[in-house]
Amino acid sequence: MTSFVSVISLLLSFSLAIFSDAASFQKFPVPGKRSGPEAFAFDSTGKGFYTGVSGGKIFKYLPGKGFVDFGYITVSSKSQWCDGALGIAYMSKCGRPAGIAFNNKTGELYVADAPLGLHVIPSGGGYAKKIADRADGKSFLFLDGLDVDPTTGVVYFTSFSSKFSPGDVLKAVASKDASGKLFKYDPSKRVVTVLLEGLSGSAGCAVSSDGSFVLVSQFTKSNIKRYWIKGSKAGTSEDFTNAVSNPDNIKRIGSSGNFWVASVVNTATGPTNPSAVKINSDGRVLQTISVKDKFGDTLVSEVNEFEGRLYVGTLSGPFAGIIDL
Repeated sequence: MTSFVSVISLLLSFSLAIFSDAASFQKFPVPGKRSGPEAFAFDSTGKGFYTGVSGGKIFKYLPGKGFVDFGYITVSSKSQWCDGALGIAYMSKCGRPAGIAFNNKTGELYVADAPLGLHVIPSGGGYAKKIADRADGKSFLFLDGLDVDPTTGVVYFTSFSSKFSPGDVLKAVASKDASGKLFKYDPSKRVVTVLLEGLSGSAGCAVSSDGSFVLVSQFTKSNIKRYWIKGSKAGTSEDFTNAVSNPDNIKRIGSSGNFWVASVVNTATGPTNPSAVKINSDGRVLQTISVKDKFGDTLVSEVNEFEGRLYVGTLSGPFAGIIDL
């Protein structure tokens, strides 16, 4: 009798676990035949979220209303001409937002557009203003990650490659290209500065909550570097961790000192085992959450925590995913 009860209890617990997991995950399909909600941002109101998609649009998601247009990288971005496959094929005309982040003091949304450069969208939304498409006289070919220092408003962003365009990302990875860079844009001086060069697939970056350092992922090298902004090591960099496989975007978790990293295992046949990996300020892995059952073997590009939920983005998938923690 005791063993029978135990079996029933285990089965019930297993069923509840399955139900709980299913109930805690939500899909938010991208409208307008657009795809690839690659990164997320949250404004100071804490209502809804923002994400950039193919064809050069920034959507805002409002609870109870769904996705609404918020910003456009180019005039073409607003049109149906940039929907679907055409928007992907003509990203040099439509734009392709990659990293996005708010300056919560000004309400401006900064965007690293993969082919078209660094942009900013005013607090009320609308068309983006191009800030820069080059640094030190060299054009950006493939921007990717972006973050805003919460203490100063300085913008940090990366280029995945300085030799390959977004359409040639597979070639960049296969050739182990190491021409990526980390940049700084100071809004008060309106100047873009190169901080690091020789990075291997620099996909994401994140500033620490106290503004003392910025982390930079190297997707191709399976490495994360730390660049010191303040303190005795200011202006220097070091290896931070090799414990995260093929890291993409990195996002700080409030003022906790921890970070979420989007990770996959890159193979000759493509990415597999997409995961959300939590690390601390010493580079130690604290938690790993597999999202393969929810996203399949796709390239998960960002994991961003906000008010007890994980927002998971992809480079080319048709939906954003939200997991209740």
